[in-house]
Amino acid sequence: MTLITPLSQAGTDGRHVCLCVGRGHAYRGGVKRVRVNQSLCLALVLLGGCEQRQSQPITMTAPEPAAANATQQTLTLTEAEWRARLSPEQFRVLREAGTERAFGKAYEEFNSQGAGTYLCGGCGAELFSSNHKFDSHCGWPSFYDPANAKNVRTVEDNTGGRTRVEVRCAVCDGHLGHVFKGEGFATPTDQRYCINGVALKFVPKPAAPKLP
Repeated sequence: MTLITPLSQAGTDGRHVCLCVGRGHAYRGGVKRVRVNQSLCLALVLLGGCEQRQSQPITMTAPEPAAANATQQTLTLTEAEWRARLSPEQFRVLREAGTERAFGKAYEEFNSQGAGTYLCGGCGAELFSSNHKFDSHCGWPSFYDPANAKNVRTVEDNTGGRTRVEVRCAVCDGHLGHVFKGEGFATPTDQRYCINGVALKFVPKPAAPKLP
């Protein structure tokens, strides 16, 4: 099993005890290809913006065996290339692990969007689906599960004097937000992927063809 070093800071969310088992990726060299491995991420959320719903002890779970010879394409750009590709706010969030303002414009747009797919705002990788979105009233887009798990990875985030589980795009390594578990939401997974709206690109579901 490959251990993943915690990445940069981020901060979207509330006081929660959370448990997350994620799929990690071991990066090599300049990073053009990645070997998919299993990784265990545990996090205790001590401070934040949302109200605490439920606490539960952190437990260890054995990782699942990695798929044999599984590889995935990645995108690596220079800082200048990223700045040219992204808006200033997207760069701050995706490349510098910033956090957008809660209940802002991106959140309002998220709530008004219908059926469709959410791609990474940095590289266009498929991340989430409208089928898994829900309103957690925390001020940021929320999903209970990724639509394409291989494109979403989690790492332990120890910034700011607290421990959380950070969510990153597995293709371009862009910061997306954080994930929390055990908050008591009435969803199939009882998880909340709390994601920055500017880190996502929404693609509406094509309209069904009209019958003659």
